[in-house]
Amino acid sequence: MKYKQIFQIASIILFLLIVILFLIRLFSEKHLDDVNPNIKCVKLLKKADVLAVIPKYKNISISENKIWCNYISSLSKKPIMHGLYHTYHEFLIDRNQSYIDEGSKIFEECFNFHPEEFKPPQLAISKSNRELIKKSFKLDNLLTQITHKTYHCEDSGLFPNWLIDIF
Repeated sequence: MKYKQIFQIASIILFLLIVILFLIRLFSEKHLDDVNPNIKCVKLLKKADVLAVIPKYKNISISENKIWCNYISSLSKKPIMHGLYHTYHEFLIDRNQSYIDEGSKIFEECFNFHPEEFKPPQLAISKSNRELIKKSFKLDNLLTQITHKTYHCEDSGLFPNWLIDIF
């Protein structure tokens, strides 16, 4: 009998936590990862509040595309820096300040302001890179991903965009 009561209480608590998380995600800013002029993403740009921008995708700088930079700026969204090249586990390899500065400079040339927030690709970041990034940026992490609906331009996230729309 005791196990049944414990299971019932645990089930109710789990259900309430899921409802609370659902409501938090429903009313929080929506994020869009992998924003870059060389990645198709038109429909999702309007849906998101925060745009995680890749400064130099496939070795092409966003600052070279002023029309795109102006368009993104005109959307009145909050751009944040999303890696530099957005390579797989880019920030599990130890980086130095000049590497970070390169991405910041490209971002600033495009949007005319220094990025204040940083999101590592795949949320993968080493301890030393975490400390390096925290010197200049607010660092997005797994908690941000959990508490905000986070879409991906090429629908390449852990969960498909249609599921993120629902939950």
